[in-house]
Amino acid sequence: MTRASDTQGGPVTLSKEGLPDWLGPVVRAVETVQPLQLSRFLPPEDGAGRQSAVLVLFGEGERGPELLLMERAGSLRSHAGQPSFPGGALDPEDGDPHTDGPLRAALREAEEETGLDPSGVQLFGVLPKLYIPVSGFVVTPVMGWWREPSPVAAVDPNETARVFTVPVADLTDPANRATTVHPSGHRGPAFLVESALVWGFTAGIIDRLLHYSGWERPWDREKQVPLDWRS
Repeated sequence: MTRASDTQGGPVTLSKEGLPDWLGPVVRAVETVQPLQLSRFLPPEDGAGRQSAVLVLFGEGERGPELLLMERAGSLRSHAGQPSFPGGALDPEDGDPHTDGPLRAALREAEEETGLDPSGVQLFGVLPKLYIPVSGFVVTPVMGWWREPSPVAAVDPNETARVFTVPVADLTDPANRATTVHPSGHRGPAFLVESALVWGFTAGIIDRLLHYSGWERPWDREKQVPLDWRS
């Protein structure tokens, strides 16, 4: 069994060995999805942008498959109070941003933000790099299976308000889905789950994963949730 172990310079590899059967559709989606099927915002061709990574971590909870999310502290200057995947910018010690650097960064950031034990996480794939124009981040979504769950909580309350899991059943429930409308006119998918509004980049990734995994259920795209300028 290949394990994602030491996040500081040790070997961090991808393995599909021993994954639960229900993750099969996600694995196939990750292997076949094209960048423009995920987002119209792709990394600048000139290589600009700050390399970063997020951990898209699937676990199995009391209600079946679930995803790990965190909510950013309301005092932060950017994306305050917004739910997101654990993650952040690559550090030099994470290594090559074009090979295993994003894998190491995703695990390191998840450990720093949520306290999870990286040795219990099995990385099984990466999605194409995407771009967040408002922040200039080039983001690699790193896919993981929480093979050996460990306790999680907000490590630094100045950065993270809370850490929580969301059952996939709630994410696919049409009653929990909506379209956000930003004052700029931009529209995007959203999820109203666990007393949180998940929108923006994170909701976009979840929306596309549900769609290409065949898990998506028909939902009312005319149901709108307004966002304010501070978002």
